[in-house]
Amino acid sequence: MGAPGSAGGAGAGPGSGSPPPGDLRSVLITSVLNLERLEVDLFRGRHHWVPATQRLFGGQIVGQALVAAAHAVSCDEQVHSLHCYFVRTGDPKVPVLYEVERTRTGKSFSVRSVKAIQHGKPIFICQASFQLSQESPVKHQFTMPTVPPPEELLTQDELIQKFLQNPNVAERYRKQLTKIQAQDVPIDIKPVNPPDIFSSEPQEPKQLFWVRARGYIGETDMKVHCCVAAYISDYAFLGTALLPHRQYRIKFMVSLDHSMWFHAPFRADDWMLYECESPWAGGCRGLVQGRLWRKDGVLAVTCAQEGVIRVEQTPKQSKL
Repeated sequence: MGAPGSAGGAGAGPGSGSPPPGDLRSVLITSVLNLERLEVDLFRGRHHWVPATQRLFGGQIVGQALVAAAHAVSCDEQVHSLHCYFVRTGDPKVPVLYEVERTRTGKSFSVRSVKAIQHGKPIFICQASFQLSQESPVKHQFTMPTVPPPEELLTQDELIQKFLQNPNVAERYRKQLTKIQAQDVPIDIKPVNPPDIFSSEPQEPKQLFWVRARGYIGETDMKVHCCVAAYISDYAFLGTALLPHRQYRIKFMVSLDHSMWFHAPFRADDWMLYECESPWAGGCRGLVQGRLWRKDGVLAVTCAQEGVIRVEQTPKQSKL
């Protein structure tokens, strides 16, 4: 399958290099973001992982939509931003159709609009802007937070296993942790300061974790790595807004919109630091902002999202 922007097949193709011995291609490339081309600008996507809510994972829709948009631009154009709205709940029982409109093709910038459709109705709309590479002396960025390297931290799965060894954990929460551990999420995560999942004490609305695609992608068209980052960026993102409100039980939480800006080349199968914060929540909505940093301190991606958050008015009891 060819990579987005290539003259090959419909899928977001694997990297050009060979994977290390014993390593496997990332399922994000071989399955999740591998779209079936039905017509010139019409694609079909299927589902790999469905959350416990039985609603489609927003990151999957964003990533697949970007794959579709990337097929409608030249190899030399790279995505620099995308802006999306989730307009209906996705149905995990049927595939998603992605319809691309070539809104504008300019000398430096091109815009592609994507509509995701199920049951004859749009569930998601997106506009992605692509740019030909241009140099400029105007450059700056924030400084990456100082955190332990990923090699010194436990993965999310290892942390859950550690929690399960606590004999004081109530059986129903033990079952919840086991269920989380069994989820086939194609992402590796290493929290920098993992919250105490048995505490309902309010925390600052900020979190840091190292993240990467599970499996091998390799050197390839940068658009492929951007599509994978789009998938990754939605995972646990909106939950940042709930950290100061952990005493409440969630009734309903879903993304309303999602925006991304791509600043520098990166490898989505290399560890990146995801810095997430929530500057505001109110009116049953929460706003979150995020930055994906390369290990060498380069700011690669900036993200923003607003979502609906509804909770039970009565604070929940301790889990111990």
